[in-house]
Amino acid sequence: MAGRLLARGMIAGVLAACLAFLFARVFGEPQVNLSIAFESARDAMAGMHDEPELVSRAVQASFGLFTAATLYGAAYGGIFAIAFAFAYGRMGRISPRALAMLLAGAGFLTFVLIPDLKYPPNPPAVGQPGTIGLRTATYFEMITLSLCVMAVSILVGRRLAQRFGAWNGALCGGGLFVVLVALVQSALPDINEVPANFPAVVLWRFREAAIGMQVVLWGGLGLIFGPMASAVLISAKSGQRRI
Repeated sequence: MAGRLLARGMIAGVLAACLAFLFARVFGEPQVNLSIAFESARDAMAGMHDEPELVSRAVQASFGLFTAATLYGAAYGGIFAIAFAFAYGRMGRISPRALAMLLAGAGFLTFVLIPDLKYPPNPPAVGQPGTIGLRTATYFEMITLSLCVMAVSILVGRRLAQRFGAWNGALCGGGLFVVLVALVQSALPDINEVPANFPAVVLWRFREAAIGMQVVLWGGLGLIFGPMASAVLISAKSGQRRI
């Protein structure tokens, strides 16, 4: 059964990635093009020449983006299916569809929203080449800490729910999550490399599109995988009854 869930998780991830690709093409790529135009104009004013493109923008915005999105979606779909198989039956009497959406929401919150609140995504013209290593390290550190905070909050919330009830336990776990996230984000360094004359509207819309793409990806993953997992579980139960 685990193998069937894994396969369906990867399929769901690819399908969700296709939806995210369409969203990015419509809302994200125009902001990328505007950002690249700003960068080219800035370099031209500084007397710098554009470096030759190894891959054209047309390929990057179409086949390249689609390939990256589907590979990303397949990987996340597989991990999502493994997490679902581990959580199913351990989180009370919750339906497969509800559990899939719950895990999708938790994944979006942990891997996307919390890290992006501290280190939001930037278009191509924003960021210094010399700080790529620092920015990458701090971003993945934020993801790791966010995952740890989520795990601690869930464990504490479940323990308190056993003593004070499900509602009070959920409130305490959620409050602990918010406090720990605030402490972690305040401890990590701030990185601000947005040029003073960069269009604020382009930056805001690019970040909106980046977050929206992740909402579509995780939301689509939960919605698509839920019915698939439910069918697998029903089939497995039917097989056990026949035996």
